[in-house]
Amino acid sequence: METITYHPRGVCSRYMEIDLEGDVIQAVRVVGGCSGNLQGVSALMVGMTREEAIRRLEGIKCGPKPTSCPDQLAQALKSK
Repeated sequence: METITYHPRGVCSRYMEIDLEGDVIQAVRVVGGCSGNLQGVSALMVGMTREEAIRRLEGIKCGPKPTSCPDQLAQALKSK
């Protein structure tokens, strides 16, 4: 089991942890941000491969911001 810890930039959330078994996401925890939305995104990511989650989440923006919590989750997955 590998755990990625990440401090997102440019978004409301403050901390992200992603547990992977091989390349498959087992759990996602986010501190801060929009609780309901991030719980939903986190639940949907479980069972997804790292590559699939990156493909689906990378580039999503939050309003006028150049990034979003989903985009930052993709960046966390790309960081390792």
